[in-house]
Amino acid sequence: MTSIASRIECRQGDIARQDDIEAVVNAANAQLRSGGGVAGALHRAAGPELAEAGRPLAPIQPGQAVLTEAFALPNRYVIHCLGPVYGVDEPSDELLADCYRNALQLAERHGIESLAFPALSTGAFGYPAAEAARIALSTVLTTLPQCPGIRTVRFVLFDAKSADLHRQTLASLAPPDAG
Repeated sequence: MTSIASRIECRQGDIARQDDIEAVVNAANAQLRSGGGVAGALHRAAGPELAEAGRPLAPIQPGQAVLTEAFALPNRYVIHCLGPVYGVDEPSDELLADCYRNALQLAERHGIESLAFPALSTGAFGYPAAEAARIALSTVLTTLPQCPGIRTVRFVLFDAKSADLHRQTLASLAPPDAG
């Protein structure tokens, strides 16, 4: 039997180019429109249909996750999550954890076996990277046992520093010999 931690990957890369992953997670804004960072990259790669598909689902609340097709992205689906704005949306730690938990549960309900997350709320929303990584990884580790259909959770980080932070955080929360 494989460990929960062995189903989690952390790597540097472009979230819009995860062609071996079924669903990518968008660091969405409430209106599910294009923006900067992850949302801008995914919307540019997916094409204008992504914003059209999101329009009837908007607005979403911090912590909420909704699903659309992925259009021109190399994935089947996009899971849109609205992370909390640090210091504004409270309790920010619970709302950030809700993003990851709700995205995983949505994936499980739709039979999605692999998904890729960015570091939600760490860009323009100002969440401190180390705290966000701890919340993200601990939430995924505690939620995955209730999502047996999900085989792979990948964290796709924009730069090497963020990827290393996520790898170190994962190792501290779930040492390789842990079940």
